[in-house]
This record gives sequence, C-alpha cells and structure tokens, in this order.
Amino acid sequence: MPDLLPMLATAGIHVPTGDEWCHEVKWDGVRALAFAGRTGVRVISRNGNDISPAWPELATPPARDVVVDGEIIGLNERGLPDFRVLAERLHVRKSTTVARLAKRTPATFMVFDLLRLDGRDLIGLPLTERRALLVDLELGGAGWQVPQEYDDGAMLYEATRAQGLEGIVSKRRDSTYRPGERSHQWLKFPHRHRGSFVIGGWRPQVGTSDRLAALLVGEPTADGLAYRGRVGSGIGPKQSRSLAELLAPLTRAASPFADEVPRVDADGTRWVEPVLVVDIDTHGLGYERLRQPSYQGVRSDLTPDDLAPEDA
Repeated sequence: MPDLLPMLATAGIHVPTGDEWCHEVKWDGVRALAFAGRTGVRVISRNGNDISPAWPELATPPARDVVVDGEIIGLNERGLPDFRVLAERLHVRKSTTVARLAKRTPATFMVFDLLRLDGRDLIGLPLTERRALLVDLELGGAGWQVPQEYDDGAMLYEATRAQGLEGIVSKRRDSTYRPGERSHQWLKFPHRHRGSFVIGGWRPQVGTSDRLAALLVGEPTADGLAYRGRVGSGIGPKQSRSLAELLAPLTRAASPFADEVPRVDADGTRWVEPVLVVDIDTHGLGYERLRQPSYQGVRSDLTPDDLAPEDA
C-alpha cells in the first residue's frame, strides 16, 4: 500500500439517523496514515508526503504490523484540539528542534480506521469489521489512541458544539474504505459559531485606498480590547460601502487594541474608535484568533459595553 491516500468525507446537510450509521468526533489536526510494524513507524500526510520526522513521540511501533488512518492532534491552552498548535512542526526537520517542540506540545494520534493487519488488506471489509479489529488491537501506548464512536449523531453534534470542538463525522457502518475518494458514505458536519466583536480597524482592497476589504476585530476583556483577527469573508461590494460610511467618522491615529496586532494584519490598516459591534461566524470556539471568520452584519442594538465581562 505504498501509494495509499486517505478516504475523504463529503459535506453533509443533515446528521443522519438510523442503525446503519455511526458517528465520531471530527478532530482539528493533521490527517495522516501510519505504516507501522516491528521495525518502525512511517507517517504519511494526506497528500502523500512522509512527515515521520515531525512526530518522534508517535514512532514507537505497535506489537502488530498495521496500516491505520487517523488524525494527529495537539491541545491548545484551553484544552481543545487545535491545528495551529502543531502547524509549526510540519516543516521542521532539525531533530533538536523537533524534540523540543514535541516535549512542549506532545501530539496524540487519534486512530479511527484499520486498513491492513499483519499483511492482510482490510479495505474491502465493512467499517464495522475494520473497527472491531482496530479496537481489539488495544492501541493505547506511545501516543496512539482509538477514539470512541457513537450511535446518536444528533447528541454528539450538540455535545461537540457545546464543547467548542470542530464537529462530527457520520459513517455508514457497511462502508468499505475507498482510498483517495471523497465519498457520501462518510459525511462531515463542521460547526460554525456566531459571536459579536468590536471593530478596531479596517484594511483597504489591494491597489485602492478607500475600498474596504477586511475588518480587524477584537473582544472586550478586563485588560482592554483583545485582538481576535482579520475578517474579509462575507464582505461584498454592498457591505464594503456600508461599512466604509459607518467607519469614516471614527478614524483615529493609533491602534485601539490592548495587545499587539501582528504586522501582517497591522500593515496598511486604518484604525478606528472601537465603538461599532458586528456579528462574525467562526469555525470553533476558545481560540485566541478567529478561525475561518465570516462577516454577518452590524449589530446596531449592541455596544462594546454590552460585550464586556463583568469585571472589566
């Protein structure tokens, strides 16, 4: 299976019900296949690259010869799986640096499928049989873990939303493994969360000086307005004109954010008084920066004081 690629899920509309479906947490990490045996572990990325050197803590081989599919995850300061925690490790090859990063933020390999066992190809078996064989392996050491599956997809969907997790994946129990294909036998349901934030600046469209293309937004905290990120998605020509008119009289010389705005966002930004509140859809909760944010509209019924914590 040297050229094996992961099977992919299709975006779903409604979480399916019925005994023919099972459901899993959708992990926010690095998708990978692991080719493992008594001689070692080779970790291959979704696009076929060997990324084994980046994950030394996953290199202890299991007792059996296996090929598995899963997600490498790392936890952020809030205890949530967060791709960005691991992103810097993907391109590091210096062993001392890798060891330091692995010690600081150890990764866990969430193994959710078994594709080969002791030389036997399993991809033609239904998921229920592959899953049973996987659980029987008792892969509990060296940073490997088999996550739980659930019968109630609606319950899992709401629970993962409340916990700020990425979403869920629903899989037909009779599905065979189809390498490299995006299948309707596996459906993904990522969460989107809506929150209110304060505009602290805006950036013009490249090549223009007055055409608003993105907002810089923050969250009121006890220490001031904390920078949460740049939002460009959802701002079309109509929204751009409307926002530009609202922000024109609010111009100020310096950033209103209490913390430092990254240079990549600050360069070219027009700062404004932090008085205008907008709603933003974002992917996941509990992160220092908004993930895949999308502008939803101005909240004229709210002020920054309405968003401030009680101890601010």
